[in-house]
Amino acid sequence: MASTQLTGVHSHRLVRVDAGSDSGAPRILPKAAAASTFPLLRRRAATVLTVLGLAMIPWLVLLHTELPATAQASHWAWTWTGLDSSEALGLLSTGLLLRRGDSRSCLTSAATSALLLVDAWFDTMTAAPGSDFKLAVLMAVFAELPLAVACAVLATRTFPRPAR
Repeated sequence: MASTQLTGVHSHRLVRVDAGSDSGAPRILPKAAAASTFPLLRRRAATVLTVLGLAMIPWLVLLHTELPATAQASHWAWTWTGLDSSEALGLLSTGLLLRRGDSRSCLTSAATSALLLVDAWFDTMTAAPGSDFKLAVLMAVFAELPLAVACAVLATRTFPRPAR
């Protein structure tokens, strides 16, 4: 086994373990982690997440068929202010982490991308017909979706890769 040292804010001693014929790429494990327990935990997590995803299908059908077509929200302004504040925080933290060369920017960038997609979806789905809907679509097409794609690309390109 070859060992490698990754640099960054939180450097750890890592051990390179050949992944086998499954993926063709090496896995990087913390030295303290037993190589035999990691695949078991990953398989269990994969099973649990898959079952939970499948279990949501009947719930989604129920929501779609039983929820009313319209609803009144008590805290409408706080809802949108909170979502847009989260987006602003994501953009700000990603920019600051990138400026510092911190590899955690991939995490904030991925989260910000997801928030922007959610914002575009809910903007268009909750907009009143007419000019409100047209404005929501324009904001989605020319601002939120392109920025979400840019953040997703940034997240994948800044994801730390092990040294080979």
